[in-house]
Amino acid sequence: MPPAIGIFLRVAGARAQDSWPRLRERLRVYAALTRIDRPIGAMLLLWPTLWALWIAGDGAPSLHLLLVFLSGVILLRSAGCALNDLADRGFDAHVQRTRLRPLATGAVQPQEALTVAGTLLALAFALVLTTNRLTILLSFVALTLAGTYPYMKRHTYLPQFVLGLAFSWGIPMAFAAQAGAIPQVAWLLFIANLLWTVVFDTIYAMVDREDDLRIGIKSTAILFEDADRVIIGVIQTMFIVVLAIVGRRLELGTPYAVSLAVAAAFMVYHQYLIRERLPQKCLQAFHHNNWIGLVIFAGLVATYGLRS
Repeated sequence: MPPAIGIFLRVAGARAQDSWPRLRERLRVYAALTRIDRPIGAMLLLWPTLWALWIAGDGAPSLHLLLVFLSGVILLRSAGCALNDLADRGFDAHVQRTRLRPLATGAVQPQEALTVAGTLLALAFALVLTTNRLTILLSFVALTLAGTYPYMKRHTYLPQFVLGLAFSWGIPMAFAAQAGAIPQVAWLLFIANLLWTVVFDTIYAMVDREDDLRIGIKSTAILFEDADRVIIGVIQTMFIVVLAIVGRRLELGTPYAVSLAVAAAFMVYHQYLIRERLPQKCLQAFHHNNWIGLVIFAGLVATYGLRS
């Protein structure tokens, strides 16, 4: 090796070694910004998308589309977290649960967060471009919902409803990508997931209710007041009923029916957890909703598996 190349490699290696701690720290901060270290949001977004893909693909969805939607869910949720924190940076410092978020502490600057979100959204759109025209058109609605939701809590007591629209939009997109059309059953599934999202995000909002009241943030948890548990219970029942209608229309059979029964039992457990409205118990109930998504997906996999 020529001496000049050897010197260049040694200098480059030394610089890389010196810069690694700073790079590692930025990656850690970006992981916190995009909540990569807290995957519950991505899972709650993923399950209904998988429900839709399994139904649209009659139990055998395209591997390409599975990879596209799995990656897209992670990218879109991560971008949404960055956009949400960008919108809420003036509020997060005053809320116990969010006061250490990177934008609230100044560890990430607004322009930096916008760059991260824009890059993730561009990557997600690149994935959508590998699907069909209808799915691409629907993706613009998804982008609008993702960009609109963070500002809803300033203007309406129903930001959970807007989040439900955003979290459910992957359902018609999945049907469009897999089947090339959006049948009526897709919209029933959309309605069911909208109801479920309102449920778990209202429970999530109960964690911050006192802080939100103090700083002027709106939510369904505040709107429902002392009737919160009753209204959540009504919406939970509606969710199970709509999914039962989906099962009846598609003749999904026993495994799916069992999964709905288990999901209903989980929701009863969530009511038990939030009975005293203690923030930590409400947070536990929110996280436990992941099991509802999983058990319904398992019911669909088992149902279609028995048919094949």
